[in-house]
Amino acid sequence: MPFIFAREAPKLWRKVCAETSTELSLLAGNWKFVLAGLIFQYLHGVAAHGVHYLHQPGPTLQDAGFFLLPELGQAKNYLSETFFAVIFFSFILWTFHPFVFQLKKIYTVLIWCRVFVYLAVCQMLRIITFYSTLLPGPSYHCREGSNLARLPPPESALEVLLINFPQGIVYGCGDLIFSSHMIFTLVFVRTYQKYGTRRCFKQLAWSVAVVQSLLILTSRKHYTVDVVVAWYTVNLVVFFIDQKLPELPDRSTSQPLLPMSTREKDSKNREELDKFLNGNSANITT
Repeated sequence: MPFIFAREAPKLWRKVCAETSTELSLLAGNWKFVLAGLIFQYLHGVAAHGVHYLHQPGPTLQDAGFFLLPELGQAKNYLSETFFAVIFFSFILWTFHPFVFQLKKIYTVLIWCRVFVYLAVCQMLRIITFYSTLLPGPSYHCREGSNLARLPPPESALEVLLINFPQGIVYGCGDLIFSSHMIFTLVFVRTYQKYGTRRCFKQLAWSVAVVQSLLILTSRKHYTVDVVVAWYTVNLVVFFIDQKLPELPDRSTSQPLLPMSTREKDSKNREELDKFLNGNSANITT
């Protein structure tokens, strides 16, 4: 076993280095899109933190999901966030799998450029909706009597821009319609549905999205309308964006981005010569 590992380790290291070089070349040409996507994630956080200052706690609204699904309670409220964290980091690991595994179909940088576009459009719509109508938050820390339900007026713009990370993200109130957790979950699931290779994992991903929806409701983090609106909005956004954006290149058919070695060039030249000769011979015989 140690001998096999010692023999395979240099191959793996060479593969990681080659893949890193390829992705860096892609990043050099697409860094503006990646940076814009990261900046918008921050702006979305600022908007969600800003609406917390406007939040007015009140009685929890009547909700079909709350009536049908049992409440987990504050002691088990962590289950929803833990499950979402598993989804989030599992998707990140999948996008970086070409660095390690031989069977690869995607370019990591290009996948994230596309994901950031999905997220930005969905989050822009989300910001518009939760600033249009402010609802009393159903979360435990957003209800009447909680010290976190309202924030004192900010003393400076810097206080809003710093968003009190991470408490300002975890204990936010007022940013309800529609669920940010479901935006990320559905964008990740739709992306894997299109570019993933394992059918069983695709089916599992959709099941995971349904479970995440139910956990959000049982933990009382969102109303049912927040989850329902997220389901059809995100799917429609992804569908229409895919109609406008060019398709990602498939690694199994696209030309390599790195310079080829002399052996690879010679092999390719021989293949092209054979095709040329075969084509000419066919024309001569006819």
